[in-house]
Amino acid sequence: MPKIDMKVPSPGESISEVQIATWLVKDGDYVTTGQTIAEVDSDKATLELPAEASGTITLKAAAGDTVAVGQVVCIIDTDAAAPANAAPAAAPKAEAAPVAAAAEKPAAKPAAASAPTEPSPYPAGHPSPAAAKIMSENGIQPSQIAGSGPAGRITKGDVIAAMAKGFDTNAIPQWGGSRDIRSEKMTMLRKKVAERLVSVKNTTAMLTTFNEVNMKPIMDLRAKYKDVFKEKHQVGLGFMSFFTKAVCEALHQFPAVNARIEGNEIVFHDYCDIGVAVSTPKGLMVPVMRNAETMTLAQIEKNIGDLAKKARDGKITVDDMQGGTFTITNGGVFGSMLSTPIINPPQSAILGMHNIVERPVAENGQVVIRPIMYVALSYDHRIIDGRESVSFLVKVKDMLEHPERLLFGGKTAEEVLLGL
Repeated sequence: MPKIDMKVPSPGESISEVQIATWLVKDGDYVTTGQTIAEVDSDKATLELPAEASGTITLKAAAGDTVAVGQVVCIIDTDAAAPANAAPAAAPKAEAAPVAAAAEKPAAKPAAASAPTEPSPYPAGHPSPAAAKIMSENGIQPSQIAGSGPAGRITKGDVIAAMAKGFDTNAIPQWGGSRDIRSEKMTMLRKKVAERLVSVKNTTAMLTTFNEVNMKPIMDLRAKYKDVFKEKHQVGLGFMSFFTKAVCEALHQFPAVNARIEGNEIVFHDYCDIGVAVSTPKGLMVPVMRNAETMTLAQIEKNIGDLAKKARDGKITVDDMQGGTFTITNGGVFGSMLSTPIINPPQSAILGMHNIVERPVAENGQVVIRPIMYVALSYDHRIIDGRESVSFLVKVKDMLEHPERLLFGGKTAEEVLLGL
């Protein structure tokens, strides 16, 4: 067949439409099989669209357009002759993983020609999700980076290399002195987040209870074992694994916090699928760790690291974010002292972690300085009573302040020995 109609694939069962976030090629460009030609936003994740064949591409939708799943968004003319300097098509065995193949082969020359031609000390390009995150965190503009990816796309390596070399401060745009305004179309993900947040506030009886945790025992434990832990497990020992273990033990003792309302019934879960909120260039995403109650600290750290990387690199899938029973969010990494996190429906509770600050506290009649973290539990009062919510958070606090209790179902070794 001389021409191939490329249709929008289904990202998941409940998704009927997506948004073309950006085209990585221009109308009339020559593309090769497996080359990433566009990024597509659904209301849950960002997906990459690989070319299904080699040929000249004709775009049938513009960046920012909302299109239905199954709709034709471009046509590839496979009869078109490849330019003499075009990269060869991916080998057949690589077709099973077109995204990886596109990343490994050299960028096609014609695609590079589609980079923006506006005057700039560097060629402007579209950053990859990982590159966009680093650029956002460091206030770097696309015009300051020379993109080496397909169509002049800016890669993570490009940003790191440019930061290592340094920037001409005279070329950095300065803030202020302008009355300009601009508008951007909301992404599918941002629109869905907005709808869900309003829905939660309107349909749940949400309350928040607070407590504080003395983090010194865990910090001492980490300081003592972090090197040998990393050497043995090839992963760092962070606070999130301790919080996840403590939460799983507390959920076992207070099952209503791990339940959800479905119609006129309360559905209880005999497992802990813990969602971990991750900030990405596209917005907040919550990938899920399945059966976290069976994991060791090392397994939790590895799972969190893998899921967070997939989310920030734009590789997260819908399945990775479905089915959580409880969520943990850490605003402390951004400097938050205290907040009231919003429940992630259809779950009934969410735990908020915050920054660690040295504060004066009373111990045994003496004022001492301790590293304190405020924690917050937002919960749906329709299913969780005040006694359960407060007791749950106290149990989490108790296990974090006595890490040895994580070994014995929330009890000390003496209590286990005495059968208490």
